[in-house]
Amino acid sequence: MLLDTASLYFRAYFGVPDSVRAPDGTPVNAVRGLLEFIDRLVKDHRPEHLVACMDADWRPHWRVELIPSYKAHRVAEERPAGPDEEEVPDTLSPQVPIIEAVLDALGIARVGVAGYEADDVIGTYTARATGPVDIVTGDRDLYQLVDDARGVRVLYPVKGVGTLNLVDEAALREKYGVDGGGYADLALLRGDPSDGLPGVPGIGEKTAAKLLAEFGDLAGIQAAVADPKAKLTPTQRKRLTEAGPYLAVAPKVVRVADDVPLPDTGTALPHGPRDAEALEALASRWGLGGSLRRLLATLAA
Repeated sequence: MLLDTASLYFRAYFGVPDSVRAPDGTPVNAVRGLLEFIDRLVKDHRPEHLVACMDADWRPHWRVELIPSYKAHRVAEERPAGPDEEEVPDTLSPQVPIIEAVLDALGIARVGVAGYEADDVIGTYTARATGPVDIVTGDRDLYQLVDDARGVRVLYPVKGVGTLNLVDEAALREKYGVDGGGYADLALLRGDPSDGLPGVPGIGEKTAAKLLAEFGDLAGIQAAVADPKAKLTPTQRKRLTEAGPYLAVAPKVVRVADDVPLPDTGTALPHGPRDAEALEALASRWGLGGSLRRLLATLAA
């Protein structure tokens, strides 16, 4: 089980009231909400391995070089050296180091790699997996990894994590008309304003799905643009031709990496805390109470 950790703690932050606070009054709604999420996921799905995948760089320079608008609207401060600062709610930012410390004390593998997003870490673990993989994320970008033959599916939270949409290839075909392999092509044609991806003007989700059904993949669509006999409307041909420079670079930006240099970290689900003393201190300092106790009981079971 691979957790898109930031996606989940953002959902926890907005789903749990900020009246949930530590003894000193600091909000810990994201911390406790994430612990509740993990407890429910482990209880319901019983993974053998669990990795909390992190954004060491939420907006990698190599992606921005190719498409400068990539996540540009979410930049709080540009930094010449190191990752740009992301716009994050004031009361969420201080909770992230607490989340990291609690996961470490629990012994839940926490993996982020410099220069890469959590999506890329997830993509690489998925590529290396020798058995089934559940990816837990509120980010549709990771639908591209869905692969029935390899047992890779996405668990997409609808309300908390009590209700999860199980996304397999049948679900993708029903909703988008593509399978996992085709989802990245659909996404880059359609565009995604939340990630600053312009897409091809005038090509929406339905048209993108039709083009992919007709021509197979992005390469097939590009070959059709170059073939005067191919069944494209004049408007489609014009729009796709004009978008040529974008389509030349978009695949590298949209497709998750599968070759990230992952650290040699044990990923087995822990049955007890790695550092009980540190965990006790964190629980007391931040008032983690029942959320942590329930997760510890679930791990022990």
